[in-house]
Amino acid sequence: MTQSPSWPIIVVTGANSGVGFGACHRLLLQLSSKNPRDAQPQYDFHVREENLEALDTSYDGLTLILACRSKQRGEAAREKLYTLVDQHIARLRTSSEYDGHAGTFRNNLTISVHTVDLSHIQSVFQFADELTRRYPYISHLICNAGVASFAKINWLVATKQLLTDWIGAVTSPLYYVQTVGERTADGLGWVWQCNVFGHYVLFRALEHQLARYKTSTGARVIWMSSHEANPQFYNPNDWQLLQSEHSYECSKYQMDMISLQLDRRALQSQTVAAPVIRHITVLPGVAGTNIASALLGRLSALGMYMSFYIARWMGSPFHLISAFKASISAVHLCLVPIMFLPVASVVATLGTTDPTTRGEVGVRYVSQSDRLGRERVGMMKVMQSKAEESQTEELLKNCERLLETFCEAEGRPYPSLAR
Repeated sequence: MTQSPSWPIIVVTGANSGVGFGACHRLLLQLSSKNPRDAQPQYDFHVREENLEALDTSYDGLTLILACRSKQRGEAAREKLYTLVDQHIARLRTSSEYDGHAGTFRNNLTISVHTVDLSHIQSVFQFADELTRRYPYISHLICNAGVASFAKINWLVATKQLLTDWIGAVTSPLYYVQTVGERTADGLGWVWQCNVFGHYVLFRALEHQLARYKTSTGARVIWMSSHEANPQFYNPNDWQLLQSEHSYECSKYQMDMISLQLDRRALQSQTVAAPVIRHITVLPGVAGTNIASALLGRLSALGMYMSFYIARWMGSPFHLISAFKASISAVHLCLVPIMFLPVASVVATLGTTDPTTRGEVGVRYVSQSDRLGRERVGMMKVMQSKAEESQTEELLKNCERLLETFCEAEGRPYPSLAR
């Protein structure tokens, strides 16, 4: 197969299960259509100045890279995805309106499995080197893989939260007890490295490949956040989250801030002749995934799903339950032309000298649904203070120092910043 210079080459970490697999599944079904619905600027938050009649969002080929820790699970996911897309295309072919696009897309579809362990930086480097040798560019990096050090459930707190705030209890739970102080083999905070630093190193190691995607929309990095992202528990002096009892919530908050700051930097360096690598934060909403299910037995897991349905019928827009539906925000932000998206602001526009005052500086795109489970994409404000902006800059400097240290230890060149 010959690779077209405009076909997407999309990397999805944690692609063999959960929302990562859901995003891969949804991408395949959407791109099987000549006019993917998820690529259309159909929501209220879209910028409306452009001519929609001239919009071309179709691709007749795709390389989808499943970045998984386990080769065996990755191969099983790959075969399942091929089966799902073949079944979908077979149904399309029975329609009197079938235009042949899906068949062409299937002929030009490649799904590849590459192993990477974000808890080992050497593995991240090897993965990036492998992709650089094999592919001419990378168009999208979806930073989806994530871990949590959940040890048990505090059932007393869970019962109280469910009785007083059912929707909050099954959206942003306060009752997970997390292990403190876990480290990786690299000596770093385990949750921090897997969720934050490993993805940051992966982005930096692939930055030159992302910069080679020379289309009008440019490349994108999608950072998968969570409704549990919370600055309340974050101590900037404990940036590896080794002392935190809420390392998962803090790691997702760090991802939000890093994505925002990297996107600001990209927009500041943007020129007409040089599209930049955009950074976008998405929330998949609430779906049943392995992170919470690992704590639960079969009966408790069934209760978890039932609680999600109850929350949705109570009016929660965030309980999509299905990973396929929950992935709509990530897929939409992959496919919609970037010209239709609003840009981030800077903290300096807040009009206050108080460094702790928070104001609206950006957006997160969130998967939502109605009571019947019909999915859509919404938008949530990103709030930040000048103090938080400074903390994020310091966090990025610490990440760069660590990256340089690992490069020196591996005897590899320090990656220059792509602009």
